[in-house]
Amino acid sequence: MAEAPTKVRHSILAVTTLAAFLMYLDRMCMSEIVKTTTFRSEFALTDEQLSWVLSAFFWAYALGQVPAGWLSDRFGIRPLMTVFIVLWSAFTALTGFATGLWSLLFTRMGCGLAEAGAYPASSSLLRKWAAWGNRGVASSIVSLGGRLGGAAAPALTVVVIAALGNWRWAGWLYGAAGLLFAWAFWRIYRESPEQHPHCNEAERALLAEGRPVDAGAAQTYRFPWHAMLRSRNLWFMCGMQFWTNVGWAFLATWMPRYLKETLKLSDAASGNLSTVSLIIGLGGMIFGGVFADACVRRLGLKRGRLLPLAGTRFLAAIMFVLAIQTTNPWLLVPALGLVAFFTDAGLPAVWATMQDLGGRYTAPVFGWANMWGNIGAALSPVFIALINKHLDANRDWHEALYFCAAAFVISGLHATRIRADQPISA
Repeated sequence: MAEAPTKVRHSILAVTTLAAFLMYLDRMCMSEIVKTTTFRSEFALTDEQLSWVLSAFFWAYALGQVPAGWLSDRFGIRPLMTVFIVLWSAFTALTGFATGLWSLLFTRMGCGLAEAGAYPASSSLLRKWAAWGNRGVASSIVSLGGRLGGAAAPALTVVVIAALGNWRWAGWLYGAAGLLFAWAFWRIYRESPEQHPHCNEAERALLAEGRPVDAGAAQTYRFPWHAMLRSRNLWFMCGMQFWTNVGWAFLATWMPRYLKETLKLSDAASGNLSTVSLIIGLGGMIFGGVFADACVRRLGLKRGRLLPLAGTRFLAAIMFVLAIQTTNPWLLVPALGLVAFFTDAGLPAVWATMQDLGGRYTAPVFGWANMWGNIGAALSPVFIALINKHLDANRDWHEALYFCAAAFVISGLHATRIRADQPISA
């Protein structure tokens, strides 16, 4: 009887998903912290200054993508991912010791820089540890871990601050949890199935089946600048990522404040409704992974990637327009939740397309596209603060939401030009 494959790939997927959860928890807790009474009583910051605190993370995260992706290829995912987790957790803990605007900017930028390598490294490791035909589902599970962390952040942060009496405890506790987890990641992960002591030959054969020919090619550490800069597909992917994050970052930065002011809610109520909106989005991640793989099986690689990439962006834009039409929380919160749903439904296709385009250079190529996406996320809170200040005389936030809807439309138009069947290495 043939030997049954071991299940090491599942433990690798689990630990990578938990890393994404903690990363998003640390990333998104700040949008909840800045509106709490204890924070605002300590820091008399203007809306413009708050927008820079919220966007500081994304600037550093964006600029760190490419070097972090290259470093992961050069020195290995196991040591680099462990270092990334230690550093972002340490900077999150240091946020709890901030004394003013500049220290807040420093700790948030440090956290963003440390988190920059996590998703490029995760995308690269899935090429080795996920079966080729299940890339969409595996990518959706890791991305789901991140979104779970982001969805939990508002309500969990409110609970921590209410229970312990000060916003600083959120940074301290989240940082400590991440430092403990870094040890667990180091113990469980290995660079490849061939190097893992608990992975048998049957599982190694399963993971190798159907993999592109260059998957086992000798690794070169020269950064593929020339091929990347000449790739129209990659530039359209960068544009899609940029405009997606311009629209999506509203949910991660200003949504708690928007709900509080529009619906006249308490800190706790706006935090809970923000969490409800983001929880609705979690279904999109689950749906998106299955949908991405099914589209490729039925439509082929080119059209199978294009449909979830472009369609989800246009649907997210429609949901933003619907949100503008109401101030009823029973309609507004689901509309914003569906923005998150359709954004997340496209993410597994984004990850899988980056693996299709990047080949053995997946980590740096993913980092390059993700850099442009997070430049969009960094600019988004600043754009919205300026729109609210100069264009929104009645403070109804409609102009900001129309801007986010337009960003998703532009993103969808970029997505229609991407051809996943033309890898950069070609």
